[in-house]
Amino acid sequence: MDLSGKAALVTGGASGIGAAAVRRLAAAGAQVAVVDRDEAGAEKVAAEVGGFAIAADVTDLDAVTGAVAAAEERFGRLDVVFLNAGITAGQSGIEDLDLDGYRRIMGVNVDHVVFGLTAAVPALRRAGGGHIIATSSLAGLTGMPGDALYTLSKHAVVGYVRSAAPTLAAENITVNAVCPGFADTPLIAHAKSQFDGFPLLTAEDVADAVEGILDRAEPGECWFVQPGREPAPYGFRGVPGPKGSTPPPSVSWEAH
Repeated sequence: MDLSGKAALVTGGASGIGAAAVRRLAAAGAQVAVVDRDEAGAEKVAAEVGGFAIAADVTDLDAVTGAVAAAEERFGRLDVVFLNAGITAGQSGIEDLDLDGYRRIMGVNVDHVVFGLTAAVPALRRAGGGHIIATSSLAGLTGMPGDALYTLSKHAVVGYVRSAAPTLAAENITVNAVCPGFADTPLIAHAKSQFDGFPLLTAEDVADAVEGILDRAEPGECWFVQPGREPAPYGFRGVPGPKGSTPPPSVSWEAH
């Protein structure tokens, strides 16, 4: 992956998958804007790679639009946007519903992807094209028992990506989703003990998938990432997909 002369923006870039992606993009030659509400964390990661830290709440349209504008102004262009920020629900959403918590997860996991894409498209057009990747989850491809709200939010990301991609492909803007299983990141730190003996992805595993998507993904593909398997585009049952897409039975929450 050669991104020399290119510029990228990563949301949720202060830790976990986002930080791994920042380092991977920078190693490939890109200038990178690190966006996170954790300002100190964003500054730390940005300093590692000679990047640019932007403190922003990704649930706020003006903040996301401003972050994209700041990155384009700083670098003179924008070529890659990785909309990675995400949170878990902390509630079932079936027999109980905390409205503030519901609004928060939808704001971070769904609204931020919509805000980020709509803000980024004009900048990518000015650069002659580019790539937008949104972080979904295996929960965006198959139901995850016990976390209906998280599953709802990640299915929404997959649907949005698949619908937006054909509209933008003609402008040389490729839109994809990366759909990892459980990864050893701060997102699951509160429940780490529950995964004893269960193989977890690393943040670098997901960064590998992001690199693969940038290198060879077709518009609208949603790549699953599971331990011990090569990341690949998911094939949706009964729906025509790109050549080489993997059939639906290939992903589950079982250990592999």
